Amino acid sequence: MAYGSDANETKGSQTGRSPPAAPGRGGDPGPGGCGDGGGGRRSSAAAGAGRGLSAGTTDAGGCAGRTGPVLLAAHFAGGFCPAGSSRRRARSGTAEETTPPEEIGETPNLSPITPDKVEERTLSGSGTEYVNAQGISLFNRTEKTVDLAAIAQAGSSLHFQPAEAGPQILILHTHSTEAYAQDSAEPYQESGTARTTDPSYNIIKVGEEITRIFEEMGLSVIHDTNLYDYPDYNGAYERSKAAAAQYLAQYPTIQMVLDVHRDALVGADGTVYKPVLQIDGVKTAQVMLLVGSDDAGAVFPDWTEHMALAMELQQQMNSLWPGLARPITLRTARFNQQMTKGSLLVEVGSHGNTLDEALAGARLFARSAAKVLLTRVG
Repeated sequence: MAYGSDANETKGSQTGRSPPAAPGRGGDPGPGGCGDGGGGRRSSAAAGAGRGLSAGTTDAGGCAGRTGPVLLAAHFAGGFCPAGSSRRRARSGTAEETTPPEEIGETPNLSPITPDKVEERTLSGSGTEYVNAQGISLFNRTEKTVDLAAIAQAGSSLHFQPAEAGPQILILHTHSTEAYAQDSAEPYQESGTARTTDPSYNIIKVGEEITRIFEEMGLSVIHDTNLYDYPDYNGAYERSKAAAAQYLAQYPTIQMVLDVHRDALVGADGTVYKPVLQIDGVKTAQVMLLVGSDDAGAVFPDWTEHMALAMELQQQMNSLWPGLARPITLRTARFNQQMTKGSLLVEVGSHGNTLDEALAGARLFARSAAKVLLTRVG
């Protein structure tokens, strides 16, 4: 069973136990949101946080870009540091020091997308910037040396009580207004390029699909559909963290928080890359798992357990549907993953993908992830 937010829940899950009210954010967050701390619809949401980068700039992950037509990360959570670039951390005495590491260099702005600028790619872990071992592909954006074999052997201690005891998983969307490429046959009203407050078209819709499959397979889920990046983008991680803390206090059976986003990948020449592949004749967005760490200085001693879980999920995805999972990305910030043993950030497609492609990827991710998670119940 999924637990709705109030008696007015109209999409996604059945209304059950009432989750805590979202923290006040002021202003009218638009359709499906919750302003001034009022209860709103609960479902996924992940605002378009990417932005195009030109050659020689620095991406949100702290990669000092080199010149040339290389593929750069345009979103805080995914993408690539080009070969030869250097990774930076916020240093004491800089303006970055007072900015949450998850948000350093972040902006919700993207350049308008034109069809002639979209290029399809199936992204894999080839190249010197990737670590490949144990059937796992990792893009390490930290200063850490990662021993995948040792992490796999140590494993994850994630464990769920039976679904009857209460909700097991919380799905939310820090960047709730993130959306996908416009469909001329069914356009949505944008709040920014590849962003909308309409939960029928933004990342909340993707979270609904993941929730549906999880429930269908026997997991108990709360899907939070509040907007945490609108009307104010800055501070979204603090707002989603506060909401997650309220859920965890009300429902101690929750052991996993999935923060579901979509990526944004833009080349130095403005090309928009969409990660996609054909699965059973259906165009399907690739899925990426992002793991935080303590590399930016925050306390997160068990980040390797989260990595072990992500490795297990990646292996399951690619064993069932080869190529579905992009390489795992390891980042310097925690992305609120310190809150539970099972917290992960999930990127479903990119802003160049269509919503249908993202929903196809979300369904397969959910089916493969549920197979892993159900082994941890009892």
